[in-house]
Amino acid sequence: MSSSPEALIIEAGRAERHYWRDLWRFRELLGFLAWRDVKVRYKQATLGIAWALIQPAVTTTIFVFVFGRLAKMPDGGVPYPVLVLSGLMAWQLFSASLSGSSGSLVSNASLISKIYFPRLIVPLSSLGVALIDFTVVFGLFFAVSAWFGHWPTWHWLVLPVFIFMALAAALGLGLWMTALTVKYRDFRFIVPFILQIGIFVSPVGYRTDFFPNWRALMALNPLTSVIDGFRWCLLGGQQDLSLPSLATSSAVIAIAVFGGLWFFRKTEKKFADVI
Repeated sequence: MSSSPEALIIEAGRAERHYWRDLWRFRELLGFLAWRDVKVRYKQATLGIAWALIQPAVTTTIFVFVFGRLAKMPDGGVPYPVLVLSGLMAWQLFSASLSGSSGSLVSNASLISKIYFPRLIVPLSSLGVALIDFTVVFGLFFAVSAWFGHWPTWHWLVLPVFIFMALAAALGLGLWMTALTVKYRDFRFIVPFILQIGIFVSPVGYRTDFFPNWRALMALNPLTSVIDGFRWCLLGGQQDLSLPSLATSSAVIAIAVFGGLWFFRKTEKKFADVI
């Protein structure tokens, strides 16, 4: 005789206790959604992955002209295109991750309203496209850096720490924005506005170590230390890295991540009803 089927127990709070275990069980869905987003992004693009190179190339050219030629900002002996591109890599990783995660729930409304899975998988999967774009831009930076005679040093081994910080900062803010966008669709217009201002507030086109009196205040923007960290790694230590500023930015990122997780989990039960 065949054994009796396993009993399915439904009780209040059971899903809550198993939420993080379910997140691991649905890891294949995480990979599938990330790969789907990558294919959708590039499948019908005429230039394909070249779009990931065009944007940083144009932005770098503009920033070099504005900050390097017009404003005459100090470069510390580093070729200005290399200086700008090293900071722009961090910013683009953050901005792409934030843009993807903040609108992820609304763009997957049909999936969320039909089946159960930990909704946190959706904003996490949106980071996949940002990482693919980052890999492409990293290749561009390596070529530009080599052209100007800057070669990798042991500092590059520390770069994953700052990549993680950029992703964490984007995810923390993205969890707030995507949860709010489900109920208040006006929030989808806030993220582009934040990014338009943020690229100038963040030290993408200039160095922070030449403004020591402002570093403590600038550290409240977590992207400041992330960009400084990228430059410290990619420029072989030619960019000063302030440990107090790094500690401040890390604390801000931690608050954003844990606050975002708390708010996301608090509102998650209502997503399927209102999306």
